[in-house]
Amino acid sequence: MNPYGGFPLLSIIVFLPLVGALIILFINKKRVEPIRVIALLTSLVVFALSLPLFFNFDSSTHELQWVEKKPWIPQYGISYFVGVDGINLLLVLLTTFTSVLAILSSWKAITERVKEYMILMLLLETGMLGIFVSLDLFLFYIFWETMLIPMYFLIGIWGGPRKVYAAVKFFLYTMAGSVLMLVGILWLYHIGGGTTFNLFELLKVPLTGHQQLWLFLGFFLAFAIKIPMFPFHTWLPDAHVEAPTAGSVILAGVLLKMGVYGFLRFCLPLFPDASVEFMPIISVLAIIGIIYGALVSMVQPDLKRLVAFSSVSHLGFCVLGIFAFNLLGIQGSILQMVNHGLSTGALFLLVGMIYERRHTRMIADFGGLSKVLPLFAAFFGIVTLSSIGLPGLNGFVGEFLILVGSFLYRPLYAILAATGIVLAAVYMLWMFQRVMYGELDKPENRALKDLSLREITVMVPIIALIFFIGVFPRPFLRRMEASVQHLILQVESKKSQEPLYVEKMRERIKEFFLNNEASTD
Repeated sequence: MNPYGGFPLLSIIVFLPLVGALIILFINKKRVEPIRVIALLTSLVVFALSLPLFFNFDSSTHELQWVEKKPWIPQYGISYFVGVDGINLLLVLLTTFTSVLAILSSWKAITERVKEYMILMLLLETGMLGIFVSLDLFLFYIFWETMLIPMYFLIGIWGGPRKVYAAVKFFLYTMAGSVLMLVGILWLYHIGGGTTFNLFELLKVPLTGHQQLWLFLGFFLAFAIKIPMFPFHTWLPDAHVEAPTAGSVILAGVLLKMGVYGFLRFCLPLFPDASVEFMPIISVLAIIGIIYGALVSMVQPDLKRLVAFSSVSHLGFCVLGIFAFNLLGIQGSILQMVNHGLSTGALFLLVGMIYERRHTRMIADFGGLSKVLPLFAAFFGIVTLSSIGLPGLNGFVGEFLILVGSFLYRPLYAILAATGIVLAAVYMLWMFQRVMYGELDKPENRALKDLSLREITVMVPIIALIFFIGVFPRPFLRRMEASVQHLILQVESKKSQEPLYVEKMRERIKEFFLNNEASTD
């Protein structure tokens, strides 16, 4: 379904940043201001073009909208197949919105190799958008790998002192997961007769419990590393801390969501038996990540590292909501992905702003900043409260829905996960107190200037969305409801009634030990 007939709106949104990058390529690198302006204008136009996806979205149906499907390599069943539904709609908008803020935040922070930087930022935007709208597995994988390259260079060239180490670690972790996913895609293609990579055609392929188990694991590891779930999270703090501010914003705001989206779009519908079977294990890992991320955040001396570890905790909530397998949990998870992108992205922006002024991120180097930076303190306070889920702000809505959905699935999981919210309040408010209040006893802090007009322009739209989603989340929830319900029905209808593969293995292990005990007696 395409409300604009044959107009290729999605393709324009996806590839317009690439056009902007090509224009910048032919501009002399010494003309820094035109390069910045073209990059910003390109991202603004892409964001403006993405708004009709939201406002003209038909929330009464789960059907794909703005679909474009063309044969690409027909002899191998590869097609250019993109579309939007309630599952990826908000993530597309989050990507276009975050990209504008990331480029605007780099205006003064990036002074070297500006041309290359802006080209990579626009290439990264194309890669991220392509991932969210691709419905052909081959096309999805191409965009998945494409996105990796610009982020590697952004960290490796414009990052901090350990930038090369962080970039290589990020690249190796992501590549390891990508290779496993590629093997899974090719195996699925082979089982399907070697005729198509179309997701909806592959959904019709009957898979045995054994096949589902191994295919699920291949996809799961790729997505778990990208989220990153505990214990696959170790690349994240290094990448966040060493990345430039805009890189951290994109990482937190968009890239981490690709793993959660992968679970929703691919793992659940393609491998329903394996998804149901691994529910308890994945839920436990998510809860460990929630609590572990919060506890580690509590002891971080570096502001950026604290926010990075908080992402491990917050993304644990998103995973927990998905594997509750009910409407409230999955809706909460999708909304919380947007909420996390806004609040944590804003935290990285604010940390970047103070770093530009003081060239340090150590909490101990601050104190009493609210006396000289009242506007900065106000923005920081609102975003901090959003991050801990204060009622009336966006974080509360997503976390509440996830906890209710988890409670309906297994009450103990919801109770354990709720401790993560308490711990989040501890480390976030303690951090805020140490940075903003107390004595202004360091001479370097007394001369700091409050936010500039450009920095206010970056923060105001985020703050507006934080309040809007917190007070009136219905427009966002309504647009995803039909698609989420359809996804749950898909999983339920495809789910086998036979004993599952891992259940059989458990029974065999149990039998083995019982037989051994009997023989010993």
